[in-house]
Amino acid sequence: MKNPALFCATLLLALFSCQTKNTDRADIPESARPNILWLVAEDLSPVIPPFGDSTIVCPNLSRLAAEGVCYTNVFSVSGVCAPSRAALATGMYPTRIGATHMRTNGNPAYFAEGVHAYEAMPGAGVRMHSEYLRMAGYYCTNNAKEDYQFTKPLTAWDESSRTAHWRNRADGQPFFAIFNFGVTHESRIWVKAEDSLWVAEDLQVEPPPYLPDNEVGQRDVRRMYSNVKEMDAQIGKVLDQLEEDGLLDHTIVVWYSDHGGPLPRQKRLNYDSGLKVPMIIRYPDGKGAGSYDDQLISFVDFAPTLLSMAGLEPPSHFDGRAFAGKYKDSVKRAYIHAAGDRFDACYDHIRAVRDSRYKYLRNFWPDSAYYLPVSYREQMPVMQELLRMRDAGELDVWQAQWFRERKPEEELFDTEADPHELHNLAGEPAYREKLEELRIECERWMASTNDMGLLDEADYIARIWPGDVQPLVATPLLKESGDSISLSCETEGALIGYQFLNMDEAAGDRWMIYTGPLMLPQGKRLVAVADRIGYKASTVLQYPE
Repeated sequence: MKNPALFCATLLLALFSCQTKNTDRADIPESARPNILWLVAEDLSPVIPPFGDSTIVCPNLSRLAAEGVCYTNVFSVSGVCAPSRAALATGMYPTRIGATHMRTNGNPAYFAEGVHAYEAMPGAGVRMHSEYLRMAGYYCTNNAKEDYQFTKPLTAWDESSRTAHWRNRADGQPFFAIFNFGVTHESRIWVKAEDSLWVAEDLQVEPPPYLPDNEVGQRDVRRMYSNVKEMDAQIGKVLDQLEEDGLLDHTIVVWYSDHGGPLPRQKRLNYDSGLKVPMIIRYPDGKGAGSYDDQLISFVDFAPTLLSMAGLEPPSHFDGRAFAGKYKDSVKRAYIHAAGDRFDACYDHIRAVRDSRYKYLRNFWPDSAYYLPVSYREQMPVMQELLRMRDAGELDVWQAQWFRERKPEEELFDTEADPHELHNLAGEPAYREKLEELRIECERWMASTNDMGLLDEADYIARIWPGDVQPLVATPLLKESGDSISLSCETEGALIGYQFLNMDEAAGDRWMIYTGPLMLPQGKRLVAVADRIGYKASTVLQYPE
């Protein structure tokens, strides 16, 4: 079935025959404070029935689509997870906040020569989306992947672990909860290669034209669909818990993927295969049930939309705009933007701009090859098969395209006529005006975001970590005034977390965010710490000492 609108109509019939407001939770009426649940798949293009791919059946996502809105033009800011998640968490482009390289910390084996682990360091006003919600009274949980290009601030979550759950909140407290589903991750193609399939062993699959349509290619594509099927079952379990708790009709449910597909020439690339993701939003009031929305949405729009859905005005420093909620932007997005720089030990330098139809790529290193020998990816059988076929001279014209030794400085694709982006139109006279339009927009975007990817990465690290030392947040200062205690921090942009503890009790992982003067409960002591994205958290203040 290739018509997603027809799919949802059929299923419906079957089913129903840098400025921050210090917002206190009391300022927001209960009716404007819905629960918000993000269900996040990994490495997934729109390959499910609601988006026109009927290769497999996904009952839980199909139900969600029938009861919600399918957004058909949603794009990551990068073809890989860590830069994408930095944008989701901050509402900022990774190129603006120094989070564009994959990745800034983690396994040393995946770093380029001369580069060591570090943390992106945004401007002083940049905070995580969850911190705004926590200050407004939300219980915020993450289960469990983080990967933000920086260590999460101590004030980011009430819980961030594999046991984090909305069920641990206080009675009646609104929640923002994230559940991540790693079964669709690229690595699961080879890690689960010998596992039983969730689909028929002879399931008919059609690899895209840039991959081999042979036994190896079909096997990996079949495994991809099997993993999607397994993810659908996992989604169903979380939705069942929401229904069991009587919360389904009081919760905005958002399902999406952290970037495009897991296969070669998908993940890490700025083609739609690496950037375009499916998204479904189920609204508690049934708004738009079974409908499709084709507006352009970027990952930088998620944080402002999250706050808008919670009734909070997004701060002005966000790069994105709210596409739903109380503060929905009246002007729809005209373009989405993306970047590709370092991937593990391999560098490139590509920028992308797309409107509703045409994709523009600017290759700043045209003398380098398209294909990057990312060792992590080369564990995948179909990647190994592509390399074997390349060396044996067996690739067809579309498969060989990725292995060209040079790139044109500019590429332009008609994504309607050429969804796999194989036919470069940049040199065609008929498309000269569109090429110029998107070129100008790319230059404008890069200048407006002070693109950090233009810097040598080692120079950037030296700039933010002078002497190779991570900056330390100043210890909070305490001031007594009668029976109340006020806290402050000399580090610009830092948030202060605090706990009230028994005299002999050790501090736990959950830090409440300081928003105003406190009263010290009798028989308790206060511990406080200050933190800021990219910095090392302060030493702990204890009162009384």
